[in-house]
Amino acid sequence: MLNLTRRNIFKACLAGAAASPLALMGAASAATPASKCNQPRLQWGRSIEGQRTADLGNGMYLNPIIAGDRPDPTILKDGDDYYMTFSSFNSYPGIVIWHSRDLINWVPLGPALKKNIGTVWALDLCKHGDRYYIYIPALTDGKPWAIYAIWANNINGPWSDPIGLKIDGCIDPGHAVGEDGKRYLFVNGIRKIRLTDDGLATDGKLENAYSPWRYPDDWIVENFAPEGPKLMRRGDWFYLVTAVGGTAGPVTGHMVIAARSRSIHGPWEHCPHNPLVRTLSEAEPWWSRGHATLVEGPAGDWWMVYHGYENGFRTLGRQALLEPIEWTDDGWFRAKGGDLSQPLPAPVTKKNKTKPANSGVALSDDFSSNKFGSQWCFHNPGPAENARVKYRTKMLELAASGDSPIDSSPITCGAVDQAYQVEVTLKLIEGAEAGLILFYNHKAFVGLGFTPGTIKTFQYAEEQTWARLGFKSNNVRARLTNDRHVITYEYSEDNGRTWQLHPTRMEVSGINHNVFGGFLSLKIGIYCAGNGKVQISDFKYRAL
Repeated sequence: MLNLTRRNIFKACLAGAAASPLALMGAASAATPASKCNQPRLQWGRSIEGQRTADLGNGMYLNPIIAGDRPDPTILKDGDDYYMTFSSFNSYPGIVIWHSRDLINWVPLGPALKKNIGTVWALDLCKHGDRYYIYIPALTDGKPWAIYAIWANNINGPWSDPIGLKIDGCIDPGHAVGEDGKRYLFVNGIRKIRLTDDGLATDGKLENAYSPWRYPDDWIVENFAPEGPKLMRRGDWFYLVTAVGGTAGPVTGHMVIAARSRSIHGPWEHCPHNPLVRTLSEAEPWWSRGHATLVEGPAGDWWMVYHGYENGFRTLGRQALLEPIEWTDDGWFRAKGGDLSQPLPAPVTKKNKTKPANSGVALSDDFSSNKFGSQWCFHNPGPAENARVKYRTKMLELAASGDSPIDSSPITCGAVDQAYQVEVTLKLIEGAEAGLILFYNHKAFVGLGFTPGTIKTFQYAEEQTWARLGFKSNNVRARLTNDRHVITYEYSEDNGRTWQLHPTRMEVSGINHNVFGGFLSLKIGIYCAGNGKVQISDFKYRAL
């Protein structure tokens, strides 16, 4: 227990946190030496299930515009509609497309990629003519990076199967149309290659396109890593927005730079305001800010969408951020949002347009409809993984694979809040083992597993056999509370009427990319291993 003096200190530093020892200990674990008491607690709007939302309801917004793991955003303005998607890495079905009309309130439409092509990194969503395209870099075990294309005549699909473009060793494609009307892909480096008119094959060789602006040698960055090229044309100029400095590592590394040219072929002129965005201190609320795309707002104003890690919450992954920009008289642009610690005026929407839907989506699931792909997904599934999932009346049935979470692919769903609680009912069939976990990858997870005779405790990717508890039921309701990285478990044998507190608590702030790599996030997971299957029902999510 914390003593009274320390408790009062934490309450002063973290105004608004629940005044319980667990809440205070969880908040304290998230703090960094530079950020304990020098900033007030940010106050978001609240939406479905108490989830935080950027829209404050008073003409202002507070980042993130989409909370949770939304790395490498790529955004498309299509008339009055905006569509955005993100790197989906090892999650399948993947590449969930989100829709908005005001850049602040976003709802998911569904996944565009259902065939496993490997680890999916930074994409580009674009429209050419009447057809939508997504250009996808993917890494399959034992093969070099490759770039694929998928297309659809409607943003809601159906989307084509992936088509290989035979561009090996490249990531971060950015689509552009030159002054000659020809189509090009820019990739990391910064290099470019011409595409055929249908955008589904290459028509030339990969060549150097731009030598990016260099920061001073004494800046603290991860590495140079010029990547994420995004292009747009405004007036007589092409603008090339690029990320440099490395995606993670030191919080001051990642940044946004720009260049311009009157031709898609260059020469490119460095922006005199570089870097346009960069985290300068660990005291800022958003770390490692970068990988930006410019987009015109609903009323003709201009914005920049990019990602960043939340101060003290790398476990949530990189989240989607929106910052206003202004065009200067010399034809360049500047970012106007600062460190994003304060609410900003929301984009102005056109009069007489449909009011945007509330942001987000309910994560609670009674399994009366199939949310596989829009909410639930597999981590790095095998070829026949989808056959493990069957929807029954208000339940999802998951067949066993592997012997434990170490070698079984769990179904996962992303978390969006600093503190939350989830519950789920698990019915073990034919002697199966199943459990509720927080899952980063097979080397980094925590949680509880249930068999017909035992409760297992998984602590940092291994079972603590000394901590096994007796259990005599095939039916359990499990509860997991994540209170700012402090994890508490409970379980019930009477469907939640009475609860038993599990004797072990865990702290999980270190389960993030800077420790385990992979650029992932700590997701809510349900696994089934051994033999048989588990029937999953009545999943509840609640922000704290």
